[in-house]
Amino acid sequence: MTKKMAIVLAAGQGKRMKSKLYKVLHPVCGKPMVEHVLDAVRGADIQRSVVIVGHGAEAVKEKVGGGAVEFALQEQQLGTGHAVLQAKALIGDEDGVTVVICGDTPLVRTETIEAMLTAHVSQGAAATVLTAELDEPAGYGRIVRGTDGAVLKIVEHKDCSVDEVKIREINTGTYCFDNRKMFDALSRVTNANAQGEYYLPDVIGILKGDGEKIVAHIAADPAESIGVNDRIALGEAERLMRLRINAGHQMNGVTLIDAENTYIEAGVSIGSDTVIYPGAVLKGRTEIGSDCLIGPQSELTDTIVGNGVTIRQSIAEGAVIGDDSTVGPFAYLRPGAKLGQNVKVGDFVEIKNATIGNHSKVPHLSYIGDAVVGSKVNIGCGAITANYDGHNKSKTVIGDDAFIGSNANLIAPVKIGDGAYVVAGSTITHDVPDNDLAIARERQVNKPGYAEKFRARARAKKERETE
Repeated sequence: MTKKMAIVLAAGQGKRMKSKLYKVLHPVCGKPMVEHVLDAVRGADIQRSVVIVGHGAEAVKEKVGGGAVEFALQEQQLGTGHAVLQAKALIGDEDGVTVVICGDTPLVRTETIEAMLTAHVSQGAAATVLTAELDEPAGYGRIVRGTDGAVLKIVEHKDCSVDEVKIREINTGTYCFDNRKMFDALSRVTNANAQGEYYLPDVIGILKGDGEKIVAHIAADPAESIGVNDRIALGEAERLMRLRINAGHQMNGVTLIDAENTYIEAGVSIGSDTVIYPGAVLKGRTEIGSDCLIGPQSELTDTIVGNGVTIRQSIAEGAVIGDDSTVGPFAYLRPGAKLGQNVKVGDFVEIKNATIGNHSKVPHLSYIGDAVVGSKVNIGCGAITANYDGHNKSKTVIGDDAFIGSNANLIAPVKIGDGAYVVAGSTITHDVPDNDLAIARERQVNKPGYAEKFRARARAKKERETE
């Protein structure tokens, strides 16, 4: 079996990005560009992957490093050919096929890499170029073919003749090479060009001169050719990747009311018969079950959602939402929020680091933080757990079947027992035993006729101030 290797070029600074973040680390649908590329490579059953790093080397290593990835440093950026040479010490003596791919081409698919490898091996080529046909090929290297259709050479855009610049077939920057022949040819590449750099595409001409077979494999989707060099290209890559991701979910049985205005990152999973409305933003490792409804303008990050859940105009981050629960509108589930089954969290409710038991309700205008709430609990409008004293966070525990009246303040640490009843407007500072009723508020006092005296006094004061 032919050994398969990959070299991922990720050394460029990306000056045109005008960013503190190194180019290949810019995210596309929530994942750094270079990570998209490495995922595509891994999917093609590559045995060894070498990432060429330069600018931001440590940041790139930290992001994508692991046992399956090796790194080689390009201290000076002297062109793509020079970059590939940095991997020679690691894999230069290996027999097999090497895929060379740029770390700023996030739209390349595993299926395309596999098809290119198959074409390369089956045709006995020394080099295979992944190409694409573009209506607007400006800026890309052109594929120059002979009269028989065979690849003669690749010419960079800045070095194109008048006739060559009209060619629509472009070099995507992705190749397959016979590994040993590639490194041999690289040793003969010069920098006699407009940029004074060592171009990897020059290897094609050298191998052609050696009488080797050169093959071109045309990508089925021209979008795979996009190399991200500025924010405009980054935005286009984001748009195309988003549509690709969304289409995948649709094919798996998810309804997207408006796919072009639904934002789903690469790591999100969604069950069938779930409906996603426009403006929804699903990020990170979010998992959504089946038969859910995710309403417009909802934002979920690293959140696990069960089956049959409805979420409307709400934000959840690092939360867990149980089956058949409802959230929103305008709720905020912060990290550590865990809702059981058939839980209702209503409008303007914030939950942080708290567990809400099955069939419990927090309908509106409440803050529940650092708490454990049992099952079948009703928490009234405006009730809060006062969990922070300015120095320490303390826990509130509410037992099963308890009732917390409106505008109740539960001053942690405090425990409300099973079946206990806290009267509206109470400020609770001590534990409430099971089935007790707690009242903690001042007794109401009515002063007959005092309201008119109060208004008269206010009018007199105002008249004095205007004299």
